[in-house]
Parts: sequence; structure tokens; C-alpha cells
Amino acid sequence: MKNVWITGASRGIGFETVQAFLEGGHNVVVMTRNTEALSELVSTHNERLHLLKVDLLDLSSTILPDYPVDILINNAGALVNKPFDSITQEDLQKVYGTNVFGPIQIIQKLLPQFSPQTHVVNISSVGGVTGSVKFPGLSAYSSSKGAMTILTECLQAEYGEKTDWAFNCLALGAVQTEMLEEAFPGHQAPVSPKDMATYIMGFSLNNSRVMRGRVVEVALSTP
Repeated sequence: MKNVWITGASRGIGFETVQAFLEGGHNVVVMTRNTEALSELVSTHNERLHLLKVDLLDLSSTILPDYPVDILINNAGALVNKPFDSITQEDLQKVYGTNVFGPIQIIQKLLPQFSPQTHVVNISSVGGVTGSVKFPGLSAYSSSKGAMTILTECLQAEYGEKTDWAFNCLALGAVQTEMLEEAFPGHQAPVSPKDMATYIMGFSLNNSRVMRGRVVEVALSTP
């Protein structure tokens, strides 16, 4: 049984990932602004599900409970779909605050609670991988996800020699979520949130044994 921390789990892939870990018998700590969305899960898994109301854009006064961290999944994401010359400072604060600065601070805050073999899984996008197909209107989002891929490699370099911690990144392709609808209205993805959640859980539990500091593309289509 693992102690799993997940950000951004009130809908889509994050919500399904929480369910998958709970059904697998694990303890789950959810960090999200919308804790009400998980109220039904609390009624059936109240002993193993811990909800924390957390805003990744303002973590200055956030105090996290002293639970051990075996797995940390930085899943929370924000997207702005607009032409490059229309992107505002507020847009950048939202996207980079949620997708980059928030995860960095969460990792920093939780470092003292990492178990000997903690696995950190950063959820990125194929759009954040060098050489992949890029799309108009997604410059802020894709560049922020690119920052997460490089951060993953940097964290492994930082801690790889002095700890047994693993830092890996999953660069996801099209999954049928509300965020995909924001980016590509009307597009039908070949992968459901539940299918991707199953993959994320298996990867988080097992792949730290065979890879560290890797960016893995997980996609049937882009988009």
C-alpha cells in the first residue's frame, strides 16, 4: 500500500486516477481547489482519502499535513487558447503558476516527507516535447509543459546520486477531457480519462524501478 499525493484531481484524468488508486487499496491525498467534486469518494473511502483545498497560484501560506510521500503526481493543469499576441500577463500567471511554479513549490514543501524511494510523476503534454507537432493558440500552454519536461530531468540530476528518488515525466497526447475541448473544440480523442488513469497508476507504481529522469510520450494521437 502506497501513500499517493495528487494535484488537480477534481475532474478528468486526475479524478479517475484518484479512483484507480483508491480501488487498488492505496492511501490518497488530493490537493485541489474544488474538494466538493470528490465528496462522493469521501463517503466510500473516507479512511484512505484525504482532501486538501489547495490553490497552486497561492501557496505562500499553505501548510501540508505530515503524511509520507511514496508517489507524487503533479497532474494539475491550466490552459489558455488564444493567439500569441493576445496573451496577457494574467494568462501567463495562470498557466505558468499552475503548470510550473505550483508543482515546483509543492515538491519543495514535500521533500522532507519523501520516503526512501519516492516516485515523482510530472504530467506534461506531447506539445511540451521538442520536435513534436505544435498548434496555434497553445504557445503559453505548450511552453509551460516544456518547462515541466526539463524540470523533471533537472530534478533527477539534482537528487539522483544522493537518493533513491525517481523523477519521471509523462507527456500525454489527446485524452477526452474538458481541457482537450478547450484546446480543440469538437475533437474526439481515442483515449478516455479512465484508460489514461489506469496507465498513470501502473507507471507510478512500477516504472521507477526501471527508469529515472525520463520523459515518456504517451499518445495515440496529437491531438
